[in-house]
Amino acid sequence: MTGSSRGIGRASALAMARAGANVVVHYRRDGNAAEETANEIRGLGKQALVLKAEIESEDELRAMFDRIKDEFGHLDVLMANAAASAFKPIADLKGYHLDRTYRVVLHSLVQCVQLAVPLMAGRQGRIITMSSMGSRFTLPRYAALGTAKAALESLTRYIAAEYGPEGITCNALNPGVVATESAKFYGADHYDAYERDVLAHTPLGRLAEPEDIADVAVFLASDAARFITGQTIRVDGGLTLTTGGFESF
Repeated sequence: MTGSSRGIGRASALAMARAGANVVVHYRRDGNAAEETANEIRGLGKQALVLKAEIESEDELRAMFDRIKDEFGHLDVLMANAAASAFKPIADLKGYHLDRTYRVVLHSLVQCVQLAVPLMAGRQGRIITMSSMGSRFTLPRYAALGTAKAALESLTRYIAAEYGPEGITCNALNPGVVATESAKFYGADHYDAYERDVLAHTPLGRLAEPEDIADVAVFLASDAARFITGQTIRVDGGLTLTTGGFESF
């Protein structure tokens, strides 16, 4: 599971462990958080392998999957959760902002799939990708990541079509606003007003918690989801059911 030391990734790693899985905890920078996640997984009686890899490096990704093969011999679920971007208006985006965003979100997913699929041979593998509401809706300062996530959803469908004959499913999760450090980073100085606006437009009346997304990831990884593939599943409490501007009606 890429990007599993904090936020949705961490919650998903723990949820998978509770469901009976041994988990690979990948991190890029925060080794202490990754070890804390791994220790919680071990406390649940499951194995946890902590691996550091720069998601933009093909060599480091290859080394990570080699370690997974050496440790476990196979892989049942790949959850691609890592992301990086610059939250800027289009006028301020530079080439390196786009390059890094697309490499982390898209290029790394292609390579992870190429490396994971051989480890899923004969095991009805599951691939789960992480999108965002910016894939379909325009959000302030979100053009780089939103366009990458839109491409991610398309790539999810291609993966599902190409690897379905091998018994592998691939689906995307599309959360609303989740109560994580990433959301606070995006909201920055406007976070409190941002949260109020989101709550006002969310029928279920709260932000998502990382565990809300993690539980759906466990479902997609389970046999109960064996005939679901190529789908993008919204987990947003109804946030995208309504549109702003009609509050007076």
